[in-house]
Amino acid sequence: MEGFTDAYKLLEEKLQDWLREFIVSLPNLIVAFLVLALFWPLAKFAYRIANRLVLRAGGNLNVAALLGNISRVVVFGLGLFIALNILNLSQAVTTVLTGAGIIGLALGFALQDPLANLFSGVMLSVKELYAKGDLVQTNDFFGKIERITLRSTIIRSLDGQEIVIPNKDVLQKPLRNYSVTGERRVEFEFGVSYAEDLDRVAQVAAEAVSAVVTLPEGREVEVFWTGFGDSSINAVLRFWQTASGQKDYLNVRSKAIVAVKLAFDEQDILIPFPIRTLDFQIKGGATLAEMLANGQGKNTRGHSSDVSDAKQNPLARPN
Repeated sequence: MEGFTDAYKLLEEKLQDWLREFIVSLPNLIVAFLVLALFWPLAKFAYRIANRLVLRAGGNLNVAALLGNISRVVVFGLGLFIALNILNLSQAVTTVLTGAGIIGLALGFALQDPLANLFSGVMLSVKELYAKGDLVQTNDFFGKIERITLRSTIIRSLDGQEIVIPNKDVLQKPLRNYSVTGERRVEFEFGVSYAEDLDRVAQVAAEAVSAVVTLPEGREVEVFWTGFGDSSINAVLRFWQTASGQKDYLNVRSKAIVAVKLAFDEQDILIPFPIRTLDFQIKGGATLAEMLANGQGKNTRGHSSDVSDAKQNPLARPN
């Protein structure tokens, strides 16, 4: 019973010491609480100010929200640091900051890719390389920008599929934006017979396209001859067009091709198709018609051949 009494006295003394320390520290607790109560609305105010400043500067909504949250955390963290110092917990603050630094370093390695995408999203928003609705090509994908977040860019391909591309890949790899200048160069290839007058052909093709499309001011239809084909002389025709989307681009290109084809038909300009010549002699130079007219029944090696079979099947070679 005596031991129980001693333990009770020790507990009572300890509680009295704690109560005495609490009473002594009560003013500091009140002041620390008031500091936190003051810095909480200040943190919200800092969020609104940062958000408005970024939006007034023409920034992205996501970037504004991110910088606003960072400002709020910094301001409230400052208030928390002051409150802990008022409570004479500076050693605890140092320990917390040291632990936070180590944890932050570990998280930095673990979240390297997400953080890289986040930083890339901020950079893309600041640079304004593209906007929602732009027609772009990046990372081997072609389509319209559907949404832009701080972590990824969502593209809707021309066949209606949604593609999510990490912002890090968009920032580090080439991006072609077809909506920035408002103009696209339309081009297609064609070929004409070797017997045609090339200057006349180029003029007919250019006039045909100019009649069906509206060319931007200062732009002309251009025709360039590119080489000698197996059965035609090949050219490329190109012109500039204001095309807001891929469908507009394809429609203009289709109209131009149809116009050139109709103009060539009207002017008797031949667009040749591939031609194959069958040679019935080892040294060449004799056609099937010539062989049939001469009544040749043997080939140059002296083997007999059936000319009647050749009449029935003009593509057949003699055995």
